[in-house]
Amino acid sequence: MAEKFDYMAVIDKYYPAGSVARGILLTHSRNVANLALEIAARNQLPLDPEEIEAAAMLHDIGIVETDASGIGCFGTEPYMRHGVIGARMLRQAGAPEIYADVCERHTGAGLTAEEVRSFGLPLDSDRDYMPRTLLERLICYADCFYSKTRPDERKTLERVRAGMARHGETILHRFDALHREFSPEEE
Repeated sequence: MAEKFDYMAVIDKYYPAGSVARGILLTHSRNVANLALEIAARNQLPLDPEEIEAAAMLHDIGIVETDASGIGCFGTEPYMRHGVIGARMLRQAGAPEIYADVCERHTGAGLTAEEVRSFGLPLDSDRDYMPRTLLERLICYADCFYSKTRPDERKTLERVRAGMARHGETILHRFDALHREFSPEEE
């Protein structure tokens, strides 16, 4: 278990009060945290609720340095890099490594080095960005149900699956495996 970490201090450092980006980040991340906590409780996952909350609240911390004006972010980096940017930010802030790892490995249903290369993504093409731990997989999964363009709207399973399918059958199967692991609803 990681030591207690003041995730709001990091958010406060990079996201000024009243900014559009802060509002979107907090709304999106709170919804991801609530879903992850609900799944963890229902499935009796052996995870610390405080770690789940902190990981969920920090998973998108790096968006502030991306060029994503639609969500109030006016940086210069491609949006796809928000995970590695967030991991760097958290390491510099002295955050426990588990939170930096969640940042790096939460995008979509995870990305292999081969996918990074074949899709031409602006990431290190010799690395996998696949969620490995239970905490990383949980945050990755919960994140799939909320966007930052409509942060209060929970996507249906069908909509999430359709989005994954647009990136290929392998990615859809990877999401389906996460769904089987965490299934948010009785089916």
